[in-house]
Amino acid sequence: MTAADTGRTGAPGPHQEEARQEAHKEEVGFLKELTGLLLRTSGEGAEQIETSVRSAARGLGATADLVVVPDGATVTVGSHGRTTTVAVRGFPEVFRMDQVVALKPLLGRVAAGSVGAAAAGRELAAITSARPPYAWWLRLIGITLFAVGFAPLMQPTWYEVWTSAVLGAITATLAVAAERAPRLATVLPVVAATVVSLVTLEVFARTPAHGGPVLLMLPALFFFVPGDYLSAATAELAAGFLTTGAIRLVYAVFLLVQLYLGVMLGLVITGRSRHALFDVAADGDLPRWALFLAWIVFTAGTVLAFAVPLRLLWPLLLLVYATVGVQSGVTKLIGEVGGTFVAAVALGLATTWLAARPDRPPRIVLLLPGFFTLTVGSLGMRGLTALAGGYPVRGFQDLTKMVTIVTAIAAGLLLGAVLARREDVASGPDAASGPAPDHGPGLVADHGPGPVADHCPGPGAGDGPAP
Repeated sequence: MTAADTGRTGAPGPHQEEARQEAHKEEVGFLKELTGLLLRTSGEGAEQIETSVRSAARGLGATADLVVVPDGATVTVGSHGRTTTVAVRGFPEVFRMDQVVALKPLLGRVAAGSVGAAAAGRELAAITSARPPYAWWLRLIGITLFAVGFAPLMQPTWYEVWTSAVLGAITATLAVAAERAPRLATVLPVVAATVVSLVTLEVFARTPAHGGPVLLMLPALFFFVPGDYLSAATAELAAGFLTTGAIRLVYAVFLLVQLYLGVMLGLVITGRSRHALFDVAADGDLPRWALFLAWIVFTAGTVLAFAVPLRLLWPLLLLVYATVGVQSGVTKLIGEVGGTFVAAVALGLATTWLAARPDRPPRIVLLLPGFFTLTVGSLGMRGLTALAGGYPVRGFQDLTKMVTIVTAIAAGLLLGAVLARREDVASGPDAASGPAPDHGPGLVADHGPGPVADHCPGPGAGDGPAP
C-alpha cells in the first residue's frame, strides 16, 4: 500500500480522484442542460439566465461563468479542482409553461444545497421529457380563444369576434401541425400570415363596413407577433447586455417582417390593390359585459396555448384585470404612453413580489398574460402594412408609437422589479424568514416558433485540470 493510497501525504487516492471526476462531470452535465432549458425560456433576457445558473452552481459547491447570446451560451464550470467549458445551443421557442413552473422549486432546492447534481439532473431530465399537460386539440382551442379574446382590443364589434374565431382556428391548426412537421415550423409565421391574409381579403373584408383588413387579421396572427421579444431586447440593452439585446431586437424585427411578407403575399394572390390594406376601425357594437368577459376568454386561451397549469388560471386572471384596469384608468388621466408605463410598473412590481417565495409560480408565468394585454407588437405589424398600403403618415405613426410603447413597457417592468426587490433588501437581516429569491427562469415567451434547440459542446469546449 502506498502513501497515496493511505492519504498520509494529503494527495487524493485513485478512487478519490475518480469520485471527484465523476462528481465534476455530473455538475457540468446538470448545469449544461439547465442552461439549455433556460435559453429556450429566456423571455426576460440574459441576466436571468446567468443569475439562475450561477446560483445553482453555488448550491452544488461549484462556480459557473457564462457568456450568453440569444441562441447559445458558453458555460465554464469549476469544481473539484477541475475546469470544464461547454457550449450550449438553444433558441427561444413557444415554450411550455408547465416546465417553467416545475423548474423553479428544483432550482430553489439546488441553490439551497439540498440536492446533489446527479439527483437534480434526473429531475431536470424528467421535467424536459414530460408529456404536455394538455392534448393537441386543447392547445388548438387555446390558440383560438387567445385570438378571440384579443379581438375586441382591435375592434369592439361582433363581426371582429366571430371572424377572429374562424381565422384563429386556421392559425391554431397550422401551429399544431407545425409541432409534428419541423419543416413547416421554420416558415410558420410566413405561411400563417399568407393563409390568414388570403382568407380575410377573399371572405371577410369584401367591404369597408367591417373595418380594415389588417384589424381583422391581427387577432389571429397575435400568437406570432414578437411583442415580448421587442420588450426583452429593450430591457437587455438598458441593462448593458448590448450584444444579446441587439441580436434579439433584430430577430424580433425579422419576425415582424415575415408576418408583413405573408400579408403582402395574400394581397398579391388575391390581386387586390395595396390600398385595400386600409386601417380604419368600424363602429363598435359590443356591449360592456362582452368586453369584460373577453379577458376571461383571453386568459383561458393563454393557459391552454402555453401549457400553463390550470390551477393558475384565477391568479393570472386577477393580474390581467389589474393590468387592464391600471392601464385604462391612467390612460384617461395622462395618455396612452403614461398609462402603459404605469401599468407595466404595477405588473412588474406585483409579479416580482408574488414570485419571490420558492413555493410561488415563476415571474414569467405570472407576467405573461398581463404583458400580452399591453399589445406592443401589433403596432409594428400595423405600421408596416399601412406603409405598404400607401398610407405613410399612419404607418410611421404606428411604428413611432411602437418604439415608444416598447420602451415604456421595458422600463416599467424593470422599475417594478427594482421596487419589489428593494422592499426585500430594506427588510434587513430578518428578511431570512421572508420571501426567498425567485430562482425561476425569466420571461421569454416568443410567440414565433424558433428552431428546435439542441445542446452540444462547441469546438472550443475543454475539460482539464484547473490551473
